[in-house]
Amino acid sequence: MTGYSEDEKLRLQQLRVLRRRWLRDQELSEREPVLPPRKLGPVAAFWERFLQPGGFWRQQVFKAYQASGFILLRILIPSWLACYYVKYHVMNTPHGVVMSNPRIFPGDRILETGEIMPPLKDEPNKHH
Repeated sequence: MTGYSEDEKLRLQQLRVLRRRWLRDQELSEREPVLPPRKLGPVAAFWERFLQPGGFWRQQVFKAYQASGFILLRILIPSWLACYYVKYHVMNTPHGVVMSNPRIFPGDRILETGEIMPPLKDEPNKHH
């Protein structure tokens, strides 16, 4: 004989109904207190108010986050890439490379002051 007898089927059906009724009773209504209200410290109370959905500061922080992401992705990174390309691939001498001034020899004229460099003095001890 396979399957359940009529009494077993009735018993299983009644258990199923009782389980469903018990689960339905487990749902809490809005009026039913779950936990007593918590006493928050000053920092926790600030964050609780600050992070409420639809709050003014939460919207402002989100706007600042959106704007900073836009500026970073649309302005800073592309401008950095353009500067890098120009600096290292387009310019003949990279920025920051110091070109040395031409050497000054005795008898040369300095353009800014107009003075002429005097000849070098001989060293008294000729160790060369």
